[in-house]
Amino acid sequence: MNVNTNNLVSITEANQNFSRVARLVDENGAAVILKNNVPRYLIVDFEQAEQEQLATNEDVLSISKRLIAKNKQAYEVLAK
Repeated sequence: MNVNTNNLVSITEANQNFSRVARLVDENGAAVILKNNVPRYLIVDFEQAEQEQLATNEDVLSISKRLIAKNKQAYEVLAK
C-alpha cells in the first residue's frame, strides 16, 4: 500500500482535531494516524472499505482453481 505523506496525522492531532482527519479522508480517500511516529491506524471512506471487502467472482474462481490444482492429490484421496 502506498501512503501519501500529506495524509499522515499524529494521534494527538487526530484526537484534538478529528474534523481535519475527516476532511483528509474526504479529499484524498484515506488518512493514516501515527502512534509513536509509526503508522498505526488507517481511516478510509466507508464506501471504499465496502468495495475492498468484496471479491469479484473472477477472483474467487481463479483462487479456487489454484487451490484445486495445488491440492489435487488430497482431493482425489478424499473422494474415494
